[in-house]
Amino acid sequence: MSSDDPAPGPHAASESDVMAARLATIVANSDDVIISKTLGGIITSWNGGATRIFGYEPEEIIGQHISKIIPPELMDEEKDIIARLSRGERIEHFETIRLTKDGKRVHISLTVSPMRDSGGRIIGASKVARDITDRKRAEETQRLLIDELNHRIKNTLATVQAIATQTLRRSASPTEFVESFSGRIKALARAHGLLTAGSFQGAEITDLVREQLLLGDEDDQRISQSGPAVTLEAQPALHLALVLHELGTNARKHGALSVVSGSVAVRWQVQSSNGRHLKLSWREIGGPRVKAPSTQGFGSVLIENSLRAYGGDVAVTYAEDGVICEINLPLAELSHPIGALARDARSFGGGATGPLLGIGGKRVLVVEDEPLIGMVLTDYLQEAGCEIVGPAQSAEQAEQMARTEAIDAALVDGNLAGQRADKIVSALRERRIPFAFVTGYGREALPPGSENAPIIEKPFTEGQVITTLNRLLNSVVQLRSGRLEG
Repeated sequence: MSSDDPAPGPHAASESDVMAARLATIVANSDDVIISKTLGGIITSWNGGATRIFGYEPEEIIGQHISKIIPPELMDEEKDIIARLSRGERIEHFETIRLTKDGKRVHISLTVSPMRDSGGRIIGASKVARDITDRKRAEETQRLLIDELNHRIKNTLATVQAIATQTLRRSASPTEFVESFSGRIKALARAHGLLTAGSFQGAEITDLVREQLLLGDEDDQRISQSGPAVTLEAQPALHLALVLHELGTNARKHGALSVVSGSVAVRWQVQSSNGRHLKLSWREIGGPRVKAPSTQGFGSVLIENSLRAYGGDVAVTYAEDGVICEINLPLAELSHPIGALARDARSFGGGATGPLLGIGGKRVLVVEDEPLIGMVLTDYLQEAGCEIVGPAQSAEQAEQMARTEAIDAALVDGNLAGQRADKIVSALRERRIPFAFVTGYGREALPPGSENAPIIEKPFTEGQVITTLNRLLNSVVQLRSGRLEG
């Protein structure tokens, strides 16, 4: 300083004090966590934001070690932060977890800067942290929703594929296929429309009946419906829609709605004995004489089997003046499936070099809660010469079969009406039975320890199913012969 420079006066000192006071106020009232600590980890300052998020008052925490708010399993993370600070590094937007006073875990985004003394030596650290727990929850919710959407889309595509495959197998001509397939897809689309309107939480049975039966050319007076308000969950609603479509199609082609004098009455009620059950009756009146078909078409198979996965049963009677169909569907057992990279079936094998073996005569457990997809898997395997165990459509039934049936291999749906396949997989592993998943979910949604299990993604091809099963059985033979390390 030259002799001409004025000496610092009281006014300059007060400006410095004012600035310091302002900064202190900003720190104290910030919603963000602002704390400081020594390189040894001792907390030296603690603001109001830290109290709000972690619950400790300054007098409780200042002088304590920073480990008080760090989960035990993350202490190595803190050591790494200290090491980087000692090298003069600044750590920005580091996402981690910390503990509150009452033991809860909060997600935070952390920025840590080295603190230096007047000589430039690093003596501690200042930390600024922001609570991102709500953001993390939102991200997790978004991930679950995307996973569930992905599963539903894949399952829907697999269902459409199954309808196409089964319709084609039983169609006498391309014209018949187009007519039958188009009608079934439209029925599926109408049901999806109802479910979408209800955020896919379910569909009112009155709406299902109206959508599936009253959109044809018949006068609405020829089709009557009555019953209480009943909301079916998404998957049972979709399958009931397909059943109603098949009944309506048959009635228009061959039954009561094929003649002017005929009519259809749809009645339902909820019975509460031994759990809540939906009892639905379809009765055709005034139609031509009908008799049971000599061969069972896909429509009949669909009517009889679509609701089995949900504990439902269907009885069809061919009365003199029309078909009578009685549906019994338990309501109390229905649940919301909810809900996460998969290896293509063709890449499975882990380096096995032996020739692929035939699968004819092998007993394969099929676990699939979607009846149409189960039909397709069964057809593929039977055409390859396999014997089918199942299909099992519930987790309990599948676990029982996995523990007691003679099985060479298994194809397992990763999610059965909202239940994971953990117990099924455990039973298969205990018996050293090879298995593959058939699923629309990602690998992270599968049971623990399934990192290396093969996955057949829905929708699938016949080649993927047969190739995967062939290699599953081939790997077992090689393990037993000592040619494959395991």
